Amino acid sequence: MIGSAEIRSRFLNFFHSRGHTIVSSSPLVPGNDPTLLFTNAGMVQFKDLFLGLETRPYRRAVTSQKCMRVSGKHNDLDSVGPSPRHHTFFEMLGNFSFGDYFKEEAIDAAWTFLTDDLKMDATRLLVTIYEDDDEAFDLWRRIAGLEPERIVRLGKKTNFWEMGEIGPCGPCSEVHWDRGPETCSCGRPDCSPAYDCDRWLEFWNLVFMQYEQHQDGTMTPLPRPSIDTGMGLERITAILQGVESNYDTDLFTPIMARTRELLGHDEATMRENQVPYRVIADHSRAITFLIADGVLPGNEGRNYVLRLILRRAARFGKRLGFEGPFLAHTAQVVIDTMGDHYVELRERQDFIRQAITQEEERFLTTLSTGLARLEGLADRLRQEGSSVIPGDEAFRLYDTYGFPPELTRDAAAELGLTIDETGFVAALEDQRRRARSVQRFTVQAEAELYRQMELPSNAFLGYEGHRAQGRVIALVRDG
Repeated sequence: MIGSAEIRSRFLNFFHSRGHTIVSSSPLVPGNDPTLLFTNAGMVQFKDLFLGLETRPYRRAVTSQKCMRVSGKHNDLDSVGPSPRHHTFFEMLGNFSFGDYFKEEAIDAAWTFLTDDLKMDATRLLVTIYEDDDEAFDLWRRIAGLEPERIVRLGKKTNFWEMGEIGPCGPCSEVHWDRGPETCSCGRPDCSPAYDCDRWLEFWNLVFMQYEQHQDGTMTPLPRPSIDTGMGLERITAILQGVESNYDTDLFTPIMARTRELLGHDEATMRENQVPYRVIADHSRAITFLIADGVLPGNEGRNYVLRLILRRAARFGKRLGFEGPFLAHTAQVVIDTMGDHYVELRERQDFIRQAITQEEERFLTTLSTGLARLEGLADRLRQEGSSVIPGDEAFRLYDTYGFPPELTRDAAAELGLTIDETGFVAALEDQRRRARSVQRFTVQAEAELYRQMELPSNAFLGYEGHRAQGRVIALVRDG
């Protein structure tokens, strides 16, 4: 059975042999795009190249990019665990052309890699194209020999890519794997990806950047068309390893095996608790890579996302039977299995484990109490004939017990409850209003105190040396 590390290596080496420069993954924290919370696609580090704002010594590149999709339009955290193919952290394999080769070579390379290098069954491959892209249709017919019925034309929603309201854009072509007629969920004789059917698994997207979109909605051809492709390593690994779920691949099974070992569970018990095991495996990867890239748990932005993911994993661990910190152990599996390619994991492994354990210990001090409060609240609501947790109660779980609202939503759903989201937001805003008021009062009072003391001005000497002499002229007591 081919392993995920070999698939990654084959992809990089295949395109390197075709003149592509192997470019290391950029960090999960984007350095060139303040609009993004996390790097969410392989093209992010090349955005300025596509826009013509940057030049590099190569016009062809290939990468295996670390990605996170847990915010904005990609926020489907609730699906991580129940779904066999949703993840927070994932790897995107991609090949890129910056005004070099275009559609014909991109299609030829993709087909050759899949059928010659990976030896995939060509009869189980189907492609979709943009409905007006006759050129792509003809190329797939000529290069891959695909019958017309295996080239499905779809609309702009799925098969036309745009960087934004203005800028580079173009049609795309997606490669799908036929999981077999027994997996059909649409029930149509003309079953195809057009009906969003479970039979077809999309795993590689080829974007043909050939137009520039203008403010008035018109499009003009780009002088140098480019290529941007992305293939999920987790999905292609599941296909090649012949398993139904990404979690059954060698990217996740070692983490779940370690979790099972720590708990003393047998395989049957693990299967009965599929969702918690999947959540822990997925989230262990995410928190390990985030901390390796310099993100630490906190209350805002990407720091909050890390805290949320870590605490969500800890809660599912509690549900499985863990009574103390355990995530450093599962993170070590991630380091051991992926550290050869992502060397930053090995270089920072002590710091990663320490940061995870500190945050986990902090949360565990209130987790049991918070869960007990939630269960008591559920009992009370049932007696009252209600199934909605009031917003102020959800806020109390957040403010006092450290339960992010997403975590409360998870736990509440297991108890058959929902959250008054509007009430929660109102309680949160009220608390922020009070905090701002107190802060303004504190700052104003401090300024008035220093004014009354009539202290002489100080000279800042920090740029002149490491030491300086000073004299204490006043002490402020009680504040």
